[in-house]
Amino acid sequence: MDATDLLTAELARAHDAALSGGPADGHEPRGLVADSWRRSLRACVDPDTAEAPAPYAASDVRAIRETHPLAALIPALRDQLDPVLATAPYVAVLTDAHGLVLWREGSAKARAMADSINLSEGTRWAEEAIGTNGIGTALAVGRPTSIFAAEHLVRRLHRWSCAGAPVRDPDTGGVLGCLDLSGSLRALHPAAVSLIAVSARLMEAHLRTRMAHRDEHLLIRNAAHLTRSDDARVALLAPSGRVVAATPSGWLTGPVDVTRTHGDVQLADGTIAVLEPLGDGYLLRVTGGPATAPVPSLTLAFLGRTTPIIRLNGREIPISLRRAEILTLLALHPAGLTAEQLTAHLYGHAASPVTVRAEVHRLRAQLGPEIIGRRPYRLAATVEADFTHVRHLLRTGDTPAATAAYLGPLLPASESPTVRAERDALHARLYRLAG
Repeated sequence: MDATDLLTAELARAHDAALSGGPADGHEPRGLVADSWRRSLRACVDPDTAEAPAPYAASDVRAIRETHPLAALIPALRDQLDPVLATAPYVAVLTDAHGLVLWREGSAKARAMADSINLSEGTRWAEEAIGTNGIGTALAVGRPTSIFAAEHLVRRLHRWSCAGAPVRDPDTGGVLGCLDLSGSLRALHPAAVSLIAVSARLMEAHLRTRMAHRDEHLLIRNAAHLTRSDDARVALLAPSGRVVAATPSGWLTGPVDVTRTHGDVQLADGTIAVLEPLGDGYLLRVTGGPATAPVPSLTLAFLGRTTPIIRLNGREIPISLRRAEILTLLALHPAGLTAEQLTAHLYGHAASPVTVRAEVHRLRAQLGPEIIGRRPYRLAATVEADFTHVRHLLRTGDTPAATAAYLGPLLPASESPTVRAERDALHARLYRLAG
């Protein structure tokens, strides 16, 4: 019995123990896997009978794929992966943000193997549909993930190994889909996670290039709006509400809620502005002054601290772990979260939002009602958070500054699944860079 057989047997014993409630016999699943099993079981995925559902026929998938933001990247993706897939017995899969398989590539033999587990176009591989797997778990935690053998919750997948990486929209930061490599236990190379993560990053680079071209065209067609003298402050916005350019430079940095598409809008600092559609974006013009009260300043120091620290307008305020988790989640989601979304990030999808609403109410009473907006909950303050600062430095490639600013894990005592995922992602990224 070689090392692969030994590991496979240990994982199978851990899987059986976890589902039966018995002892793990010395081998515990990874934290990422254990969390995924809990989420999958809460979603009522049956480890013995579940199979990936197929909500769409092949003809429907083609229509969905043609309108998906990643469709234009599939030819380049195929060119990149074909040399690998031509000689390897595994398949490449691209899904949408909900785990629906939009595209699959591989040799005839590999595709036939994938068909045996329903890994084909039109099937859905989200965790709540088929349990722990490279696609669904990568989408759930928001980072590249590998799932090996009995780390899959569903037993019919135990002879498979897979590696998935989310693909994010550089415009909004939201997840567009997941890129995955799947094959038999011995077929998938250990470097598959790196390959798939790099491929996902290249797709995001293509998206950034296309976004830059759209921004350039928006600027060329509407540059005159930025030089008009009758408006003190103007901005050109992408269709998502992202700021493309502003006069004077820097007066508006954060995204603008464009759900109303036109008319008066209120900015984060209370300023009233007029939103005008331009066809390929929006023009924002200020028509009123800022609110009389200054914008509050909120500082979050949560890295490497057993006792989280916050400062409101420079004044330090004691904060409980649960309220620090809420502030962390709102800082990570500046557009805001509904009570249901915040509950899912704190506890998981099976929890009730009643407890969260009460905790947010108490937090607003502690900090002031103007700090946390309603419907959805969002931070209505200028936020400086050490964890988002490190994330920004990593995103811009400033590794030395990120390493210096990283003081330790994010909220080490937190059990929130989303906080844990962010904590693990930051720590792993810095650990790899340091190594």
